[in-house]
Amino acid sequence: MTDARPRPSSPATLDVVRFSSQDPEEFRSVLNRFFYPAAVELPDGSKRFQASAEMIQLGPITVAQFRLAAPVVAAAELDAYHVTLPARGRVRIRQAGREYLAGPSTAAVFGPTGRAFVLRDGPPMEELDIKIERSALEAELSALLGRSIEGPVDLPPTLDLSDGPRLTWRRLVHLLRDELVHPGSLLLQPLIAEQLRHSLLSGLLLSAPHRYLAELTTPAPAGPPRAIRRALEAIHEDPRRPFSVADLAAVAQVSVRSLQEGFRRHVGCAPMAYLQRVRLDRARDALRVADHSRVTVAAVAHRWGFAHLGRFASAYRARFGEPPSVTLRAAG
Repeated sequence: MTDARPRPSSPATLDVVRFSSQDPEEFRSVLNRFFYPAAVELPDGSKRFQASAEMIQLGPITVAQFRLAAPVVAAAELDAYHVTLPARGRVRIRQAGREYLAGPSTAAVFGPTGRAFVLRDGPPMEELDIKIERSALEAELSALLGRSIEGPVDLPPTLDLSDGPRLTWRRLVHLLRDELVHPGSLLLQPLIAEQLRHSLLSGLLLSAPHRYLAELTTPAPAGPPRAIRRALEAIHEDPRRPFSVADLAAVAQVSVRSLQEGFRRHVGCAPMAYLQRVRLDRARDALRVADHSRVTVAAVAHRWGFAHLGRFASAYRARFGEPPSVTLRAAG
């Protein structure tokens, strides 16, 4: 049984899917739909099969938590980057003539080309699978570097997620997975969803070894003042637009890292902090002229891109020395 229902109030790119079946063929069809063309087999003549999944699609990223009650062999033709992280049991991977083993602290990583064979030892088996569309990861890398790249990105076949920045990335993935059960999740807000999407992409690129990592972690030159002015003008022209750092870097025609360094040097804060400051100023202007009998603080906050009312109120008080409700009441 598959339940694929976009949340009514969610952005178009955010879908939640739930699946449960005792039919390997139905399991295969779900893999084909949300991941890749795949073949599914039960080894050793086993006839018992039970699979369930909870999946969330965040634009080009799909995160699925699979639970399997029997050993399963799957072979897939990959056209995206893919990370498999077992929570229980082990996964044996065969790709490009080599075999790898993944467990609760070691993820299996696949590139976007070739055929992969995956044997889930068990039962039971529980794992997180993360699919990242090739174009999305490579575009994120290009934006961070400020230049085109020659893909695919050469991620390693296994990744230790037990400590350091890779553990942080693993926690981000778990955060996204945990939102599956919360219909009121902040991920339903486009601004938050977009920021998390970029964090997952850039986090993987900054924590996994690959041939671009040294360049990514080398301090970048500051964007020139004219480039920073372009970003500032875009922010002031339309602060309600759900800008990401990559969006602003594209406007400025510099890399993400150069934009960040340029803002630090020429503006004195990070690009997203400056965007928040401008939004707070616009929200204050709106509250000052609003009719408090007809307009709410929440409505003004959402209009200017603040998804979480409590955080808006806290940031507002820190900037202006009073709660937004006081500003609204004073407007009459």
